[in-house]
Amino acid sequence: MRPTRREAVTVHPLVQTAAWADLKAAVTDLRDLQIADGSVPEPGDHARAAALVGRVITGIEALAPSLSHDADYLEALVKDFGRWADGGFEVPDFYDSIVAFAPAQHRVDGLPHLVVFPMYTQNGNPNRQVEAVLLEVIWPDFIADLEAGDYSNKLFLPIRFLDFTAGYDTNSAVLFPETVAMREVPAFTWGGIFADREAARFRRVVTEAAAVTRLSLPPDAARLIADQELAERTFVMWDLIHDRTHMHGDLPFDPFMIKQRMPYFLYSLEELRCDLTAFREAVALEADGHPYARSVQYAVLFDRIFRFAITGGRTRNYDGLGGQLLFAWLHQRGVLHWTDNRLTIDWADVAEPVLELSRAVEELYWRSIDRPKVAHWLAAYALISSVLTPHPLSAWARYQAGDLSALPLDGPPKGLTDAVLPDEFPLSMFYEALSKKMKGVIESTAGITGASA
Repeated sequence: MRPTRREAVTVHPLVQTAAWADLKAAVTDLRDLQIADGSVPEPGDHARAAALVGRVITGIEALAPSLSHDADYLEALVKDFGRWADGGFEVPDFYDSIVAFAPAQHRVDGLPHLVVFPMYTQNGNPNRQVEAVLLEVIWPDFIADLEAGDYSNKLFLPIRFLDFTAGYDTNSAVLFPETVAMREVPAFTWGGIFADREAARFRRVVTEAAAVTRLSLPPDAARLIADQELAERTFVMWDLIHDRTHMHGDLPFDPFMIKQRMPYFLYSLEELRCDLTAFREAVALEADGHPYARSVQYAVLFDRIFRFAITGGRTRNYDGLGGQLLFAWLHQRGVLHWTDNRLTIDWADVAEPVLELSRAVEELYWRSIDRPKVAHWLAAYALISSVLTPHPLSAWARYQAGDLSALPLDGPPKGLTDAVLPDEFPLSMFYEALSKKMKGVIESTAGITGASA
């Protein structure tokens, strides 16, 4: 197979510098001295930590001339590291440098950034240890055109890994400023998504899933899975539309993405709503001749039904539930078939049922504006349980079946959330079997990048 442009690219020059190599090594050793809150509690470790921070600062200053667009941030970063060391390595506070870091103001294709913060990584390291990441922006012209038109999202930052420390040698594919250790929470101006990891993971998992299920792929879907650059651009387009959808539409008054405790299946519907919106918009853009629109539809469909449904544990796995729901919806509407141990999809007919599910979720949201919170929760459960079979011990299912005493409706909503089982909607027999066959390849994608795909 002819290598794509991304597969033929050599290691980025910044990754090859001695400054980056020593900075990365110093961060790696410093992490071993930190505890979960990011501090270095043992006085006997402080001299060692100070020497390591000195090497980190030296590395930042050596790389800074190649990153002039980040001059103010890198200067603040050096000061934050110095302040942390001078203060005895207590819980770190990198407020000044995270506020100064504004990468979304320079969305230029291939523009590099150096990220060095005490932080946790979602789906990765839960502790606020120092991470060091070299990355570059993915901003092709067609994405710039979409963002400047109907899909404005000034905070959206698609990025690609160049190199990283251990916290990102995981499943984490995001870089969010709110994960950084800081004294207070400012208004954030960006959120990063590593599209190269998303694309590489997608390609590996879907290649295996298609083989396991004997799914015959259309030629354009096969090209998507074979081409890292095409997949990266596809995911950037999907993420652009998905990300802005969280803030658009007839939403329930309480935003979904703030930290609040409620049944996990509501998060399933919100994430699925955003993906189905991306699918719907891609259908419209395909009709207008957009070259990546069809690929977005394949990506949403395949990632949801093949990877999301069987990735992660079975405790409140809201992305997994969304994948199960999409698969079952398509199966029950006769466009997806599992017959003779072979998966087939009616490609010419699949779009309309996906759009139908999108409309059902949008209708649920629209009606929620006139409903009390608990009534909305019950309606959301009714929608999901009309497609997926709940756990036999489910109190929510008993209520839906007419046992009005099954749920504590006379108390605070917390009681309803507590009544949701950790695995309220278990995997179907199809997914139980698929999960066993796919376990190894899904685990193999931890730490994957576009360069290693």
